[in-house]
Amino acid sequence: MSATKWLPFFFVTLVLVATFSTVAAQNRTIPVSGTNTVDREALLAIKSMINDPRGLMSSWNNSSVDFCQWQGVICGLRHQRVIALNLSSGGLLGSLSPFIGNLSFLRAIRAHNNSLSGDIPSQLGRLFRLQELRLYNNSFTGSIPDAITNCTNLQYLHVGYNNLVGKIPDRIGSLSMLSLLIVHENSLQGGIPPFIGNLTLLETVSFFNCRLGGRTPDVFQRLSNLRRYSMAGNDLVGTVPPSLYNLSSLEELYIDDNRLTGRLPTNINTTLPKIGTLSFPRNQFTGPLPPSILSSPTLLVIDVAQNNLSGKLVINPRNTCQLTRVSLSWNNFGNEEDDEMKFIDGLSICKNLDVLLLSNTQMRGFLPDSLGNLSTSLSQLDLASNAFSGSLPSSVGGLSGLTSLDVSNNQLTGTLPMTIGNLRNIRRLNLKNNSFSGSIPSSIGNLSLMIELHLGLNKLNGSIPSDLGNAKRLIELNLDRNNLTGAIPRKLFELTSLSIILNLGSNQLSGQLPTQIGNLKGLTEIILANNRLSGELPSSLGSCSSLENLNISNNFFSGSLPSSLGSLRALENVDVSHNNFTGQIPTYLETIPLASLNMSFNRFQGVVPKKGVFSNAGSVSIVGNGQLCGGVIELYLPKCSSNKRKNNLSLAVILVISIVPALLCVALVLLLFMCCRRKREVESDPPETRSGESLIQVSYEALYKATDGFSTKNLIGEGSFSSVYKGCLDDGVILAIKVLNLHRQGGSKSFISECEALRNARHRNLIKVITCCSGIDFHGNEFKAIVYEFMPNGNLDQWLHNVQNELPRLSLLQRVCIALDVAYALNYLHHHAAKTIVHCDLKPSNILLDKDLVAHVGDFGLAKILQSEYHQNRQHSSSVGIRGSIGYAAPEYGVGSKVSRSGDMYSYGILLLEMITNKKPIDAMFVEGVSLHSYAKKAMGDGSLGIIDPMLINNDGNLSKRTNKEGAIGHMNNEACLRLLLEIGVSCSMERPQYRMDTATVIQELQLIKDAILGDSNVSINFV
Repeated sequence: MSATKWLPFFFVTLVLVATFSTVAAQNRTIPVSGTNTVDREALLAIKSMINDPRGLMSSWNNSSVDFCQWQGVICGLRHQRVIALNLSSGGLLGSLSPFIGNLSFLRAIRAHNNSLSGDIPSQLGRLFRLQELRLYNNSFTGSIPDAITNCTNLQYLHVGYNNLVGKIPDRIGSLSMLSLLIVHENSLQGGIPPFIGNLTLLETVSFFNCRLGGRTPDVFQRLSNLRRYSMAGNDLVGTVPPSLYNLSSLEELYIDDNRLTGRLPTNINTTLPKIGTLSFPRNQFTGPLPPSILSSPTLLVIDVAQNNLSGKLVINPRNTCQLTRVSLSWNNFGNEEDDEMKFIDGLSICKNLDVLLLSNTQMRGFLPDSLGNLSTSLSQLDLASNAFSGSLPSSVGGLSGLTSLDVSNNQLTGTLPMTIGNLRNIRRLNLKNNSFSGSIPSSIGNLSLMIELHLGLNKLNGSIPSDLGNAKRLIELNLDRNNLTGAIPRKLFELTSLSIILNLGSNQLSGQLPTQIGNLKGLTEIILANNRLSGELPSSLGSCSSLENLNISNNFFSGSLPSSLGSLRALENVDVSHNNFTGQIPTYLETIPLASLNMSFNRFQGVVPKKGVFSNAGSVSIVGNGQLCGGVIELYLPKCSSNKRKNNLSLAVILVISIVPALLCVALVLLLFMCCRRKREVESDPPETRSGESLIQVSYEALYKATDGFSTKNLIGEGSFSSVYKGCLDDGVILAIKVLNLHRQGGSKSFISECEALRNARHRNLIKVITCCSGIDFHGNEFKAIVYEFMPNGNLDQWLHNVQNELPRLSLLQRVCIALDVAYALNYLHHHAAKTIVHCDLKPSNILLDKDLVAHVGDFGLAKILQSEYHQNRQHSSSVGIRGSIGYAAPEYGVGSKVSRSGDMYSYGILLLEMITNKKPIDAMFVEGVSLHSYAKKAMGDGSLGIIDPMLINNDGNLSKRTNKEGAIGHMNNEACLRLLLEIGVSCSMERPQYRMDTATVIQELQLIKDAILGDSNVSINFV
């Protein structure tokens, strides 16, 4: 064809190209001068909408560096276009820019594990090459954009752990390349979408905890590649469709926490030949547990707890067993057949079995000797609340890996086997409420790691073995309601670890209480009632500073109540009835904030007090003391006779003699005050404190010199009422000096509160105050300061939210150790200090770290020392206002409730959740009823750990593994630790105070977690 014939086509082509370019330019948000310019400007537009405190995107500001070299940007080799963005785990805030849709060559977007918010931009639909979209563990809101379905090459779609709402777009069913679809932990609706039946390449699908509702559609016939299916927590009803049970590729099935009904298929072993996890707890399944399930050679985890399953448990013979966890509790498997426990024989080949839970299953009969043939790695065995009879097999001593054994609330008889002393790893041993007889075996003293021992409600006799004193970690000991005799071993009172309860009540123990009882300073409850103990109460009992409940009734104690009991300010309930106590009722009982006091049937005499607990006749019992008089009228006691002689002086004369000298003294003082020209110094200890201890004076000049004139270069922190400076004394000692701002309302009160609280508190995990001082500065102004030991590693907030990226991130072990330090400090303040102290402002910035990263609780400016009226009015309103910081203050403070120890526990729970998730309670994501507590609580039931601080998680979303001292990988142990940490944080921050954990339980759980993380081969933690 000639050139002249090509000309029309040439011009037409030019017109079409020009037209297309004009239209395309109008549709683009960014002007284009070249492909590289498009991507560069799109990246800069993305950066402009993101707050980057850790500097992940700092290289994006460098115009001299090719954008393909920017951190997190991956370009293709051929066209130098952006093909992947990796912004995961960067601590990013802000929103995702619509300009991301201009990166037309993008194949992967990884922005998970951040705090991004706002809508997911619909412009993502332009990215037709996109194969991977990971936006999970952020704070995105709105709905899943329908435009995503234009990304026809999408293979991985993970938007879980956000705040998305609305219906899952039906058009996702057209994404035929999808192999992973995860939208769990959002607030979606519309039921399980039937379109998932069209995604034939799907390998993982999870709508966990979305509360979708409805029934499960029978659409799984074509999903031949599906390996993981999770629909737990969706309020599903009806039955499980047959097509789901026929997926031969399925490895994990989670349908927990629904309302599903029906029976489990009998041939599940053959229809699901690769199944590793079957998790059905908290549903309404009925019928038997098919033998094919427990007999499966591939099954790792079976959890069908809290259903209505029944019938005999059967395991068919097989050559291999992979089971690690079997949870069958709260069903009706008992059938009253002689061999109903024979299935235990079938579990003996499961060499990796770690957890076996069979409580509340209605089972009965004898416990077989084959229990001892179970795996030596078995750490938890729960057979509680059934109808088992006969003896506890001695073979149980062969389960050397046990950390928890519970056979309580059964009908077991016989003696306790000596082999129980072989359970060297046991932490919790619960044998209560059976009919065990004979003596407590001395071998129980071998259980040096035990923290709880429950042997109450049995028929045990003989003496308490002194070897029990070797259990140096014991925090709870219950031997009540047995037939134990003899004296209480003194060695038992050397267990300074006891912090929850010592219950030896309702036995036949005799002798005197040894003075060593004063060693139990951390114990909150002592029950010695209904024994034959005698003698006087040792004065050392007053050293049990954490004691809340004391019951020594129905014994033969004599003498008067020791005056040292007056120092037990934590006491709430006291029962000394039915003894032989004499003397007058101690007046110190008026000042202790008791809720109840029983002194009946003794030989007390004299005047009954009228204040404190004695002012409420319903809270005190004094019957059976024939020589008492006085008291409140409701006690119906005779009036006390008076032997005082009448005064011969008239009332008028007495008043004159008393008042005139007083007036003269006042006049003299006023005259001297008016004449005095010197500037008076402000008293260092105002009358409100009444501590009896004067403050040590340090001159203003010395502090001025130590801080180089309070220079800003030495300023290390500022608060609402103060500024903190680093100071160096002449001898080289470095201190922290907190200077109060007395011009701000509340500054002086903060000074008083902090000095008084710290004067009443001394503990290694509290900031050490060197002195509180006050005086006049160089300008004649009032000056108050508190001098502390200097903490070289700053505060916890700086380490958790390291915006300048100057500090290394805290490891899991370091965080657990810090949490333990804070718990110990709170336990001391609440239960061990001379007076009960509530901190009222627990948060990361008030947790200071020394050179070894040991935590010290500081800033007691809002602290409250509880007075006697606290326990009588704990739920009454108060006018003191909200104490604490937003996000950390207990919710009951907002409605006027008085400060309490449970308020501190709420703050502690939020603090712990912040340490685990690295999210502040005032994070932008927590709006419209969503809080850090609800965010963590919602996530607790899922198999993944998506809300955990990204620094503890790999980029693939899995938990970072660690190697223990034997070189073995400890993945599952660390995962259980993190889940338990979440549970502690959520339990401590419950909305209602009565449901929150106490410090003793927190310390116990954290110590177990710490031991497990350290790789102690003797420790195993299981999350139930």
